[in-house]
This record gives sequence, structure tokens and C-alpha cells, in this order.
Amino acid sequence: MYLQTKVLELIRLQLFPILAERDQLQRSPRLKAETIARIDYARELLLSRLENPPSLLELAQMVGVSDRTLRRGFKELFGTTVLNYLIEKRMQHAQELLREGDLSVAEVANLVGYSHLSQFAGVFRRKFGITPSQCFLGKKSVS
Repeated sequence: MYLQTKVLELIRLQLFPILAERDQLQRSPRLKAETIARIDYARELLLSRLENPPSLLELAQMVGVSDRTLRRGFKELFGTTVLNYLIEKRMQHAQELLREGDLSVAEVANLVGYSHLSQFAGVFRRKFGITPSQCFLGKKSVS
């Protein structure tokens, strides 16, 4: 019975990273459950305010953690920085809007928080390998 328990424990230890990756929320033994919940709430706030996100300090204050804890915890839980996460989600949303074809490239850029079209186009091209206009016209991305 003891050996059976140890085998099951080893299986659990092997499967845990795979399941955590699938859920995109890797639970860290260094972070308290309350801190994880606050960082996850920060992620939700970012997603709800793609057009005009709070600064890192504002976001940390809104969720009740220090900016350092937010930066470290975000990197640990989501595998990326807060800024890179925000850019990634903005670009995904922009691509969806452009593919729908109901809005112009400039309108999409404004909706995802870019006031300068050239900056939006540069980030979009680096991410997808095509310009926003090409995406709007239905070209498939190369990445």
C-alpha cells in the first residue's frame, strides 16, 4: 500500500506541470493562493481595458499587491511580462477585428489602444508577419 501511494504521488508530480500549462495558470509554491487570485484579477482587468490599460503601479494598487510582486508573479504564472501579455492580447483582438472586416485599420488600432497607426502597424507586422491592411484583405499570417 505504501508503494502504491508513492507511485501515485510520482504520477501526480509528473502530470501537474502538464495540466497547469494547459490551464495557463501554473500554481507556484512560492506564491500564496491569495496572491495568485490577485494576479489573476490583474490579468482580467488588463483584458477588460485593452484600449486604455492602467499603468503597472495603478494595476498593482487596484489588485492590492506591490508592483514588484505583480511583475514577478505575472511572469511566474503566465510565463510573460505584464506588458508583453497586454501586447499579445491587443494583437489577437486586432487580428479578430480586422478579419471581420467591419472596421478600418485606423479604427481597429484605436480600439486596441494605439493612437499612432504606424506604431500599431509595426507591432502587428512583427507579431503576424503581415501588415494590418493585408490582414484586413484576408491574407493569412506567416507566423
